[in-house]
Amino acid sequence: MSDQLRPRASLRTAVVWDVLKDALERRVKATGRDALDVLDTGGGTGNFAVPVARLGHRVTVVDPSPNALFALERRAAEAAVADRVRGVQGDILGLFEVVDRAGYDAVLCHGVLEYVDDPAEGVRHAVEALRPSGALSLLGAGLGGAVLARALAGHFTEARQALTDPAGRWGEGDPVPRRFTAEQLTELVTAAGVEVGAVHGVRVFADLVPGVLVDTEPGAVEALLRLEAAVAELPAFHAVATQLHVLGEKRV
Repeated sequence: MSDQLRPRASLRTAVVWDVLKDALERRVKATGRDALDVLDTGGGTGNFAVPVARLGHRVTVVDPSPNALFALERRAAEAAVADRVRGVQGDILGLFEVVDRAGYDAVLCHGVLEYVDDPAEGVRHAVEALRPSGALSLLGAGLGGAVLARALAGHFTEARQALTDPAGRWGEGDPVPRRFTAEQLTELVTAAGVEVGAVHGVRVFADLVPGVLVDTEPGAVEALLRLEAAVAELPAFHAVATQLHVLGEKRV
């Protein structure tokens, strides 16, 4: 991606970035404006916000962590986009205490729903922040990827626990409060008034391949990136993805 991320980091973000960049380009053409207003909920230190700002768009990042927002400010300054990135402390359930409704051409909701008490309300707020026909980019933890990872690590009881637990957790030590299937995420988005355009499996293989292989085998990172891109839209692989990405457009 344009943020010149390290190779291993690009494995975690490349698929989403490519899809998001295309969606923003379509919104530019549809609106006739070169600079869009983009909201990044839970955007943290700016992994997506700074590259989006580099495209020329105005980005508002809402995040509950003051430390993350401080790092965002520094990162935006280093990238020479400080004038296009604004950080605001808050969270998605209290979103309209800090931003306006219907004020954005695109909303990013990445890695947020796992941690909120009411995911449906979180999605509704994200959609309410969009202008008509605005783009929603939603990224959530995938259930199947967690089950597969625990099983391959030899933790078969934990894998079964994740499979049967209502929140998709493998035990008390699980750091992720909630996981989703592709069907659950698309139902949340559709119910909130979004027409789903595409669903992508993210990190289908990247979290399973030994790091030493990726780091030492010539061309491995590039080949794995191509493989991830090739399977991202295939429904058969959504069930084993570490993360699931839903791209949609707010219905008018």
